[in-house]
Amino acid sequence: MMATAPINKIIEFSNVDGPGNRTSIFVQKCPFKCLYCHNPETIHMCVHCGICVETCPKKGEALEIVNGKVVWHKEKCIDCDTCIHVCPHLSSPKITEMTADDVIEQIKPLFPYIQGITVSGGECTNYPEFLTELFTKIHTYNKTCFLDSNGAYLYEQMPALMAVTDAVMLDVKAWNKSWHEKLTGISNENVLRNLKWLQEHDKLYEVRTVCMPNMHEDNLSTALGVVANLDPNIRYKLIKYRPFGVREEGLQKLGNTITTDEEIHLLKVACEEHGAKNVIIV
Repeated sequence: MMATAPINKIIEFSNVDGPGNRTSIFVQKCPFKCLYCHNPETIHMCVHCGICVETCPKKGEALEIVNGKVVWHKEKCIDCDTCIHVCPHLSSPKITEMTADDVIEQIKPLFPYIQGITVSGGECTNYPEFLTELFTKIHTYNKTCFLDSNGAYLYEQMPALMAVTDAVMLDVKAWNKSWHEKLTGISNENVLRNLKWLQEHDKLYEVRTVCMPNMHEDNLSTALGVVANLDPNIRYKLIKYRPFGVREEGLQKLGNTITTDEEIHLLKVACEEHGAKNVIIV
């Protein structure tokens, strides 16, 4: 049997998920629970509580409970996202279990217009067997295959997947272990180990860090920690914290102030002064 993965959504065209025009595929489930996550509905799998069914404007059509499980009928969904907004479990009922062939069948008409695919999430490396099959087949169409990953799992333990992965876009959310745990609920030990491994195997496309407002020490320690352990030519993307779309728990702990242009510019300058040659602000 072919491996499958729960697919949350597929964005046909993206120019921010790797080189060139790409198709971005989002899987469901993530071991991190980032306070500032902008896709919190991808964190957990559906527990079939039925709350979304009761609040759906197309109740009984787009969503229904069958044998104790929530079933989504895509063809009847109006994409209002009410189900996502009311879910108390950081999940979504709008998931499709797909094989590599299913994904390719859906995106194949896009191949003349894209350079490759990027699989994101959630956390894509929850499904290494699925990704290995998908990337192996995508390469036969002369397309590149990227991972957009938080580095929660060790890539060195996924040799088959990494052999068919062209590059990884890695999130380093914090250099300080305790701050990383506060942000995500998980240690950054694997993340930092992966940062080193990816460079040693020429698999690192870029590193990204969300920079919080009014937390100069945490921002600076993370940025300089990354730069000190990063090839100067690899792109380092500094991302402003933006509270829009952040869930209530995150807003309570992180606030609703946007990181200012001045704050993030100072971080960029600090990175460049410490040797980074390719720093981008987003």
